[in-house]
Amino acid sequence: MSILKRLQNDNGQTPSKSGGSDSGGQSAPARRISSSGLQNNQDTYQDLKNRVQGKLLSTLDPSMDISKAADVRSTIQELFEQILNEENIVLSRPERARMFEQIAAEILGFGPLQPLLDDESVTEIMVNGAKNIYVERKGKLFRVPLTFESTEHVMRIIERIVAPLGRRIDESSPYVDARLPDGSRVNAVIPPISLVGPVLTIRKFAKTPITVDQLISFGSLTPESIQFLDACVKARINIIISGGTGSGKTTLLNVLSAFIPADERIVTIENAAELQLRQDHVVTLESRPPNIEGRGEVTIRALVINALRMRPDRIIVGEIRDEAALDMLQAMNTGHDGSMTTAHSNSPRDTLSRLETMTLMAGMDLPVRAIREQVASAIDLVVHQERLRDGTRKVVNITEVTGMEGDIITMTDLYVFEQTGLENNRIQGRLRPTGLRPKFIERLEASGIHLPPSIFGIGERRRF
Repeated sequence: MSILKRLQNDNGQTPSKSGGSDSGGQSAPARRISSSGLQNNQDTYQDLKNRVQGKLLSTLDPSMDISKAADVRSTIQELFEQILNEENIVLSRPERARMFEQIAAEILGFGPLQPLLDDESVTEIMVNGAKNIYVERKGKLFRVPLTFESTEHVMRIIERIVAPLGRRIDESSPYVDARLPDGSRVNAVIPPISLVGPVLTIRKFAKTPITVDQLISFGSLTPESIQFLDACVKARINIIISGGTGSGKTTLLNVLSAFIPADERIVTIENAAELQLRQDHVVTLESRPPNIEGRGEVTIRALVINALRMRPDRIIVGEIRDEAALDMLQAMNTGHDGSMTTAHSNSPRDTLSRLETMTLMAGMDLPVRAIREQVASAIDLVVHQERLRDGTRKVVNITEVTGMEGDIITMTDLYVFEQTGLENNRIQGRLRPTGLRPKFIERLEASGIHLPPSIFGIGERRRF
């Protein structure tokens, strides 16, 4: 996007080429403003920032491509210093740096959100209208002393996020799912649905994907459970990762997908592409909402059906939340072993109940027993993750789906999180094996994977 187009988006009009002249064609008189005056009067600072930003944008080459951020930033820096000198604006070094960073963020980034996006300690950003911004750090929520100038300012930032993706948000479509260039997940809701003004929620992704070693150091998983899950992925066990909102399902899916051998063809299907697979042979598909005429929608279900014709070795669906569950189960039951997906639920048992409900949403007149047989046959393993009271995210169950007994799907816990106490408001505990081998152990061994009995806690005294 050119600088000129960006300015039209932000200010609603094309910048004047007058180089800062007033309506009479004469240069405006220079103003000398001290940094102490700025500190005492925030409105004066904001007016000055807007004036410098406007003149800066009118001076920049309209055809400049802001995708080359480093070059544009250098150009902006030079023009910024030039404008301050020409107008005899005196600022202290901290105020000068602050103003430049804010203007650069407006042109190249996402305004007041840019420092939060750059802060690696922030995992989630929540904007509740123009004046209320919250962040999540280490699983806890904090309000930050940052604000937008107005509701229109928030809307400009939202438009800046969704426009490059070909998505729209307006009164007829007042909510949207999107993503940032780094893959971070974005949801926006605007009036009339939201009564507090535009609401923006950004689930940040780490600039470098979370690794297995980090999950172990965080206490989310243990070396034994990782070794078991690694074996399951390589042996093409069908896995569903479940948990509540913000429990870390997509992060865990990213980690498990790294275990897929590099010589397999992987097709990923998501509402907003955010998976960060490291293999070379990956085909990424993204659903599409309807256009303004109500046409052109491409659903997750349609993509799952289409993926079956793309010769996939693995199908990875970012999240199952509707009737696409039926097609995902069908894919798992028709030779596409090793597929993975995520789903919202409160427990491994609830995960299977949700799959039943979502399958019924497909409108097929299927008896409940037939659906449960499909679920029991398709899903081999449920990995359930929770965000605990102290804000930490841990896998609390690794549960095998063993089959059917009558009309009931039977499940066996292979690993369960055992809480041992509370220290400094941090939950203490460990994901421990239950001493039971999975029934699909023969499939692991047929793949040439032989796990020692200690992986399952066999030979140890267990408290279960």
